[in-house]
Amino acid sequence: MRLTAQQKTIIKNVTLELCSADSSVFLFGSRLDDNKKGGDIDLLIRIEHDVNNPALLAAQIQSKVMRRIGEQKIDVLLLAPNLTRLPIHEIALNQGVLL
Repeated sequence: MRLTAQQKTIIKNVTLELCSADSSVFLFGSRLDDNKKGGDIDLLIRIEHDVNNPALLAAQIQSKVMRRIGEQKIDVLLLAPNLTRLPIHEIALNQGVLL
């Protein structure tokens, strides 16, 4: 996994601040492969309650994480009971690592 302990802590803290204590964060994609270089940070945030404005929430998570860890490409995917579950959610859950 190509995230530092500090980056993982920041991502988890931002999720806790903006979502809830029952939310969980998964890292998936190229950052899981220690042999690769570069790549964006792909995050799946699983939220146990309905989300009123998912686009705004994803943008807030992305911008807050970016401000705290530095300028990097960060993709945020949300999974909540009221959101449509897509194949990418299954990929992220099956291949991702819980932070």
